[in-house]
Amino acid sequence: MSVDTATVKKVASLARIAITDDDAARMVPELNNILGWIEQLGEVDTAGVAPMTAVIPNHLRLRDDVVTDGNVRDKVLANAPVAEHGFFAVPKVIE
Repeated sequence: MSVDTATVKKVASLARIAITDDDAARMVPELNNILGWIEQLGEVDTAGVAPMTAVIPNHLRLRDDVVTDGNVRDKVLANAPVAEHGFFAVPKVIE
């Protein structure tokens, strides 16, 4: 696959990028070079290669997604000005 100046101008237009004719002519060999590399990558035989997400083995160090109350009620209530029966005690605001 290769691109020409008209294709570069069309792609630039679709991307709403203003380029001059000189810029388009300069970009043609660069884009053809990139497309050549992509074609070479497509020729690599990856049959039998397991897909991987990282080059080094890693493990998730996340805790289980379990809903808990945190088991820190006493620590939280220690900061409260007034606590009664395991709850924050606040003044009554509505009669």
